[in-house]
Amino acid sequence: MPEYLSPGVYVEETSSGPRPIEGISTTTAAFLGFAPSGPANTPVFIANWTQYLETFASRDVDGSYNPHMPGTYLSHSVYAYFNNGGTRCYVTRLVPPPKDAKDGKTVEMPKTLQLPTRASKAVPSMTVGAKGAPNSDVSVEVQPPTVTEQDPQPQDGTFTLRVRVDGQEETFENVSIAKKHPRNVVEVVNQQSQIIEITEQATAGALAERVPEFGAFVIHSGFTPTSGTLALQSNHFVGSVHDRSGIEGMEIAEDVSMICAPDLMSAYQNGLIDHDGVKSVQRAMIDHCERNRNRIAILDPLPDLTPQQVKRWREHDTNFDSSYGALYYPWVKINGPEGKPILVPPSGHVAGIYARNDTERGVHKAPANEIVRGALDPAMQITKSEQDILNPIGVNCIRSFTGMGIRVWGARTLASDARWRYVSVRRLYNYVEKSVERGTQWAVFEPNDEELWAKLRRDISAFLTVVWRGGALFGKTASDAFYVKCDAELNPPEVRDLGMVYVEIGIAPVKPAEFVILRFGQYAGGGQ
Repeated sequence: MPEYLSPGVYVEETSSGPRPIEGISTTTAAFLGFAPSGPANTPVFIANWTQYLETFASRDVDGSYNPHMPGTYLSHSVYAYFNNGGTRCYVTRLVPPPKDAKDGKTVEMPKTLQLPTRASKAVPSMTVGAKGAPNSDVSVEVQPPTVTEQDPQPQDGTFTLRVRVDGQEETFENVSIAKKHPRNVVEVVNQQSQIIEITEQATAGALAERVPEFGAFVIHSGFTPTSGTLALQSNHFVGSVHDRSGIEGMEIAEDVSMICAPDLMSAYQNGLIDHDGVKSVQRAMIDHCERNRNRIAILDPLPDLTPQQVKRWREHDTNFDSSYGALYYPWVKINGPEGKPILVPPSGHVAGIYARNDTERGVHKAPANEIVRGALDPAMQITKSEQDILNPIGVNCIRSFTGMGIRVWGARTLASDARWRYVSVRRLYNYVEKSVERGTQWAVFEPNDEELWAKLRRDISAFLTVVWRGGALFGKTASDAFYVKCDAELNPPEVRDLGMVYVEIGIAPVKPAEFVILRFGQYAGGGQ
């Protein structure tokens, strides 16, 4: 209670009415895969395709971005995600360690760049090498000298060298290739730089002819995840929370609601991981989602599977039973970077459809019967009879329909429990559970009495009423759609003595009309 010690008017603010519970985001995806450049083995927040290019694409000499790596799918999947309606995501660039094929020791791959002289592009001014074995491209810019207080009139032949890699930047102002210059570029860079070293410089000819040409250059990392020199294991995909790497590293991103690993398939195609490795990574994705309870794993099938083969893959090879995973088949054909069609895993497209569907209709609407933007064709035309076999076992098909385009034509999880059969039901519960959990944090350490119980009932009921009015719960009235119980029956003295308060919440989720049955009969006409 406040103290009033002298006469006067005192203002107090009191809280009344329910504390609004804000719904969590359900449109944030997480991607794991290979990229030519960018931070390694840690999740990076990306809000649009331009940010992805700036963070994970390599730079050509002309300054243009090149996000694609031959034989990999991360860039295609992230682009498909944004193209299909995604708004934000986390991207983890997987960089497995290079290994010597003979003894397994880590090997360093030399990466150098010859900067041309102003006199002739065919004559090198100096050779710049990247220190260590960076897995990202190193940007090297040669700029005109900088006017500073220490050097108000830079000498002819001086220049400024700027180096960047993975967000780290170094600048060496007013250096010179002249050996007797106090800021000789070789001495300054090799003593101070943590990124590059100069291994050779031109010494013959006039100084003006040996000065490097102004411009931007790139030391390409040479990182090729599909090469056989990498010791890739399933553990590199799984990662750890401690290192903030791999799938487990996504635990720090609490707003993630779906996880995709498109380059698990490229690793399999290039022989870096086998069937069991694919299964173990997908199992880890599902386990991660089950622990966090607010996300779902969007799984890709192995490439080039027939309907009979994907049935075996689903029922025998993987045999997952979880409402926190969904499998989509087949792969989709898109326009490749060279203008030729290529096949890519569908998870990126599907994640974008999840986000678009949540924004336009709500998380309770099944993310099915939705157009797959950017797809030219499914990798295989699935017939109705084939889907009759795949749909009951939880394989969501992507099909092409005459006059309707290419659509996701399935909305099931991998759960055997009929209560959790549909993706929309699982994701609705994820949304409600996490929203209520975050919105009731204020109750921790409050006095555990009837007033607290009433406030919890009030706040949660107000939130569920909004959810019901949005069409996510089934029932003509709010009492038909949900109930919230928090009373002395649930919280007897022995429970309160343990410092606990129980709230029982029941909701009636709407479920998708997966089968629309039209019954026709003969009508004689006339009569009433």
